[in-house]
Amino acid sequence: MIDWMRVQRILCGTIRSEITTKPNRARRPVTKKGADMKSSPTTQNRSPVKPGLRLTWPAVTLILAASVIVARAEPGNDNRAPDVGANTQLVPPGETNKVSFHVYAVGFQIYTNDSTTFAWGLYAPEAVLLDADGNPVGIHYAYAYNAAGAPIPAWETESGSLVVGARIASAPGGTGNIPWLLLQAVHTEGPGILESTTYIQRVNTTGGVAPAIVPTAGQTVRIPYTAEYFFYRGTK
Repeated sequence: MIDWMRVQRILCGTIRSEITTKPNRARRPVTKKGADMKSSPTTQNRSPVKPGLRLTWPAVTLILAASVIVARAEPGNDNRAPDVGANTQLVPPGETNKVSFHVYAVGFQIYTNDSTTFAWGLYAPEAVLLDADGNPVGIHYAYAYNAAGAPIPAWETESGSLVVGARIASAPGGTGNIPWLLLQAVHTEGPGILESTTYIQRVNTTGGVAPAIVPTAGQTVRIPYTAEYFFYRGTK
């Protein structure tokens, strides 16, 4: 069970030192490159957005009230993969991909709107990754941006392992919640738990949906959200 009081203290900065954000490494551009996920050609050169952990008390309250905790997934134990119901498109293909890592995310989906069309667009995710005991184990952020300006998501552990994903399937997350996703790993770095990741699932989401109305052109908003992420590896 996550110690939400401890999470609250972390997110409000009283024990912020427990979150160790690694120094910015030289980010290599990301594009799917077959089986070799460590190689990557060109994309837009924009700075990655890493979590700043700027949560207010109202935001923390909303996050904690909305969170739903389910059974913990153990590394390599596919019996603990999440129940996606009829959304079979969210199941990693093949028989060899097994759950290797499971985290809870608490943070924000950051949106900006176009000053001409007034349409909201996702700028970046910004979240802390927690284990089942409420300990911070990593961060979730925009690693880079594609040619259309959309963020390319990344998950990074405190040890420095990293995976970058590309969305391949989605399912509704319910009213007021961002969708559930299946992403394929397109780039990894290690050593560490995420180095050999093949797929990522985002499930059990709460919040994170952009506002329906744009009150001010060119505005940026930070919408609280929670989710669970399951990471898979290929097994022989």
